[in-house]
Amino acid sequence: MTAKHALGIALAAAVLVSCRSRQEEQPEPVVTVDVAPVLLSKIQRTIRTEGLLYPRQQAAIVPKVSAPVKKVYVRRGARVRAGQLVVELEDRDLAGAAAESRASLDLAEATFETTSKATVPQELQKAELDSRAAKEAFDAAQSVFDNRQRLYREGAIAQKDVNDAQVNLSQARSQYETSRKRFEDLQGFARDQEIKAATAQRNAARGRSESAQAQLNYARIVSPIDGVVTDLPLYPGETAASGAPVVTIMDTSRVIARAHVSQSDAAELAVGNDANLIGPGGVPVPAKVTLVNAAVDASSSTVEVWAEAENADGKLRPGSSVRVELIARTVPDALVIPQSGVLTSPTGGTFAMVIDSQSKPHLRKVATGIRDKGMVQVTDGLQSGQRVATTGAFELFKLDPEVLAKTKVQIAPAKEEEEPEES
Repeated sequence: MTAKHALGIALAAAVLVSCRSRQEEQPEPVVTVDVAPVLLSKIQRTIRTEGLLYPRQQAAIVPKVSAPVKKVYVRRGARVRAGQLVVELEDRDLAGAAAESRASLDLAEATFETTSKATVPQELQKAELDSRAAKEAFDAAQSVFDNRQRLYREGAIAQKDVNDAQVNLSQARSQYETSRKRFEDLQGFARDQEIKAATAQRNAARGRSESAQAQLNYARIVSPIDGVVTDLPLYPGETAASGAPVVTIMDTSRVIARAHVSQSDAAELAVGNDANLIGPGGVPVPAKVTLVNAAVDASSSTVEVWAEAENADGKLRPGSSVRVELIARTVPDALVIPQSGVLTSPTGGTFAMVIDSQSKPHLRKVATGIRDKGMVQVTDGLQSGQRVATTGAFELFKLDPEVLAKTKVQIAPAKEEEEPEES
């Protein structure tokens, strides 16, 4: 080997030793991350949406008779009870019609009493008298005919006299049969028919009287519910337009938020689920789901959901918009981590970066459940008390497994809240 070759080999060996030395001296990669503990906590599946408030009950009272307002007994904002008189309309013409109908009813009642309590109606009495008279005439004709037959046999009278008596007897018998039949018919039907006619007249008069009284009562408008007067558009002397209410009363002791959710969200809800209504003040008001519509709104392809809440203090005002939180499911003891600690691969798998006690990262495949307010339920892959990386976790997730195994993390210090500046 020449000196030149020996020098080249020596230089190459020196370079190799130098590179290996530099590799051994290169420090481990360090990534700064925020960490969060895996906690055992309650988590809820909450569906959030916007809703419009309605009173539990509302009565926009449209008068059934058209008449000017006579007197108003309440003011806007006044609380009223069911059955309380709130507005009175002019009713003098209606009062007159009601008085006339009552008089007609009194007359019909009197006629009915007379007919039902009479012992023998006049027509029946006349038929009975006619029947008695015909019977007497028939008996007399029979007696005459019998006497003439006897005298004819004795030779005292001619055959013609017997024949005349027989004709008179036949006529008397016919009259008697006719009167007797009429009397019997009247005995069987006339009284019932007269009573039926009197009853029908009385009932018709009673119906007219009740109708007139109802018309009169319509002039007195009373509240059908307990509530608050929210609208009173007319003054005394004014007449409401056809179909327009004269007073509106709302029961605001309970309010209903009507909201719309997607069909998939609606499938998770049921009547009785807890809910919260959040008004302008930002304070949640507890509520309950009272309706999950069975049909889909054709215009929006959504499902209407009602949530009802107590409103004794009147802070929730019908007609206003509120935020609605519908709690579909609650898990009281769930493993939860911040949502920023959940890493999703391009194929859809979910992972978390666990930081051990030596500040070394370890990639773990996890299964997730409920997500709510920035927290995620972990149903598999983690244990309570472990720490997961949050901010900075994605930088670790992008590293190759070999590089990740050599990487060490640095825990970022906790962020202190800024104190307000003194003025």
